[in-house]
Amino acid sequence: MAELLEADREATQGSVNAPPVARERSAAVQLVMGVARAILWAVGLLVLGVAVWEGYKALGRAFEDTVPILGIKFPISTTDYSMPHSWDIAAAFMEPARRGQPATLLEFLALQTWVTMREALIGLVIGGLLGVALAGMFSLAAPIRRGLMPWMVVSQTIPLVALAPMIVIWGGQIGLPSWMAVSFISAYLAFFPVAINTLRGLQSPPMVQREFMVSIAAGRVKTFRLLRFPAALPLFFTGLKLAATTSVVGAIVGELSAGTGAGIGRSILNFTYYYSNGPEKLYAAVLVAAVSGVLFVQIINAVERVALRHRVAEGRPS
Repeated sequence: MAELLEADREATQGSVNAPPVARERSAAVQLVMGVARAILWAVGLLVLGVAVWEGYKALGRAFEDTVPILGIKFPISTTDYSMPHSWDIAAAFMEPARRGQPATLLEFLALQTWVTMREALIGLVIGGLLGVALAGMFSLAAPIRRGLMPWMVVSQTIPLVALAPMIVIWGGQIGLPSWMAVSFISAYLAFFPVAINTLRGLQSPPMVQREFMVSIAAGRVKTFRLLRFPAALPLFFTGLKLAATTSVVGAIVGELSAGTGAGIGRSILNFTYYYSNGPEKLYAAVLVAAVSGVLFVQIINAVERVALRHRVAEGRPS
């Protein structure tokens, strides 16, 4: 870890005064270092999670799920039924997903995750475009912002489990496939963080810069294009990473309501029904869903590094 950080620091220090080709190479090195750090952190957190899981389970088995002296019961039972061993969960990935089928659980969950990620990606694109459009409209027209912003906030207070079936029903009435209804549910959760963060970014340029644009007779559209939108890009990506997590959650919840028959959400529901026959399969499905959400955010993070690499390199001290 220390060697990676030192290499990243040296690449950063030499990037500002370097020629364009060397600067591009330095940006690529920083991108690789960022990916390596993310992998190391992920592995470290996984090891820590396994240690905490097995440590809690060992303590529970040693003291019969009761805190010594205090006599307080553990909040979660440590039996193999409630908390399978981490190695049992890992071994379940290589077992058949269903009886009589050759596909392993890992292959099955990979296919189901791809379905969910596709729905989440479409929802993220739709929600991202809607969020950017709303932020741009709000920044250019204050009366519209004051009129619509409260309703946009209210829309996020509606419980998703109540709204998702309605979206599925409305989509079915107009002939939309069920997976498209799931993507709309993802978009519903994704647009809000993109809109709020992009709006903050559009309003972030200092007054002196805005006054300069006025002094050269730049109109609202030109000021938006040359000043406000470039300034909003960092916060736009911040909102997009938040939206990536919510879009995955929206897709999983949407699959439970849409009855698509595919997707990691449906898999989690099916393994819940048959929990007594294989509790480790449910934990494996939940683990895959969590990892897919993390990977989704890391993809957005990599896109951000590439899109803002020149700004980051020029903004760091030599």
